[in-house]
Amino acid sequence: MPTYVQHAVLGRIPDVFNAEAIWQTPGLALFSRRPLLRDLLERSPREHKGRAATRCFSHVTLVLPQEDVDDDYHLTRGARARDLAETLAALHQKDFGDLLGSDQVRYDVVGAASLAPGEIEVKFGHAVYLPAPDEKILYNVSMSRDSAIWHPVCPLYPNQRLALIGGEGAEASAVAQGWPFGPDAALLILNDGPDAPPVLQMRPKEAFDCRYDPHSGYFTVKSLREPQGARMLVKIARTSAFPLRARHQSDTGSATPAVNPAVWQSRSGAGSNAMAGGDISPRGTGVIAPARAVNVRAAAGINIVARSGAGAIDLTAVPVASHKPANRAGESDATYAPVSQQRVSLVALALPRLSRYRDTGAQALELPFNQSLALSADGQPAISLMVDAADDLYACTSEGRQRVEAPATFAPVDTRALRLMAVAPEMADRYRAVVCLAQPVSAGVASGARFTFGRNSPMLASLRLLDSPRFLKRADGAGSASADRIGLSRNAFTFEATTRGYTIARQSATQTLYHLDDKLQFVASIGDAPYPLPHGHHLVAGHYVLRFDA
Repeated sequence: MPTYVQHAVLGRIPDVFNAEAIWQTPGLALFSRRPLLRDLLERSPREHKGRAATRCFSHVTLVLPQEDVDDDYHLTRGARARDLAETLAALHQKDFGDLLGSDQVRYDVVGAASLAPGEIEVKFGHAVYLPAPDEKILYNVSMSRDSAIWHPVCPLYPNQRLALIGGEGAEASAVAQGWPFGPDAALLILNDGPDAPPVLQMRPKEAFDCRYDPHSGYFTVKSLREPQGARMLVKIARTSAFPLRARHQSDTGSATPAVNPAVWQSRSGAGSNAMAGGDISPRGTGVIAPARAVNVRAAAGINIVARSGAGAIDLTAVPVASHKPANRAGESDATYAPVSQQRVSLVALALPRLSRYRDTGAQALELPFNQSLALSADGQPAISLMVDAADDLYACTSEGRQRVEAPATFAPVDTRALRLMAVAPEMADRYRAVVCLAQPVSAGVASGARFTFGRNSPMLASLRLLDSPRFLKRADGAGSASADRIGLSRNAFTFEATTRGYTIARQSATQTLYHLDDKLQFVASIGDAPYPLPHGHHLVAGHYVLRFDA
């Protein structure tokens, strides 16, 4: 791999703010002098023809001991650091002016606690860029291990051609927190300006796979050196200072829609390079929902008959015969039709606005998901989604906690993801967001019978996943109240399966019900009058988003 960042540590410098001592040793003792900054620039030109340098690097970063930088800021407000950068830039321009062309000489002075007194770290090269004073940021690069907690890495500027990202101790222009790949690996970003999408390459190429997910808006980099290799997620976000154009010409001359970096797609397939552009195709989220047992009576094939009365609905269980009569001569199994069964499925969980329930003492509602992304409070969760008393949303992982906003997608493990949806304006006064489950939790219901859903109803109790105090945190520390007490009545609503759909009837005047279509888009609020719900549509009651299937 070419050397994108020239890196060296200069030692035994009595005064780290002495520009002449850093640039070259005074006197004529050539055989005894150490290689200093001027020597390093001579030995590593930007371009050369044969042994003759034709172009010199012009951007240099100096890293001084942090204690010296702090003292300078305390005593002189950083004047010595500024004078050091200006003097070195003048010496650079004087000695290498014929090799600079139109390039501007720029120096930056920073501090690092890892350097000993009298040491100076020098960085320059193809992937070292210092912006002009008025240059605005084009992209912000951030990285994550779990797609929930994102750490900023570095900015990219319009005139910055290359950026090399690595871990601590690596010879890179930017260091990524929690770098998982070791010191010999690096991420190279090629930038051709605002009108061209950046290109990502992992080095060494054959050891990594880099793909772009247009649905999530980030790149996934995986190590191919071992079966369960480490992975890293890379997000390149365009800043508002450089809005996207409606269309632009690609390198091949064909017109290509200019897309936001959040919807880029890899052109490289399974290769190690990934570039913005291409068609956008939707994908599934692959979330595994908690697997709970379906209602025992429904699973056993029991018909439930509703009898109306003055009070609550009286449910009578009528067992279905577990076997059929023996076939007569000339008959086959095709003569017998199965009992008609509809299904009700839990497809998502709605996160409430806890500010509406301050009198309950609720401080936070937290949903922990395990490595299979099933809702579980056992062991260390892969990710937890939480809403607090101020109605702020957070994603929590082993990397820490970070505030998030809907819509968003989280992929803490490979092949699976959690999708966080924003709620419609008509529901925003009660709900903060909706967490989608890709694998519904389902229960069968018989046709022609009316059932009740609510806290006191045993019917479809297997779908009420939050009927437990472990998900709800209260200010007094008490843990006896079920999370279902927030927003779900004892008898919320009744439903009856018909040939054209379901008939919904609200049972409690304080229960709010919402009708969502088959794509989870808001349709209407449901009042006291019987409401027809088509097959495949959804009903929101309390924390639960239920789909009623044929």
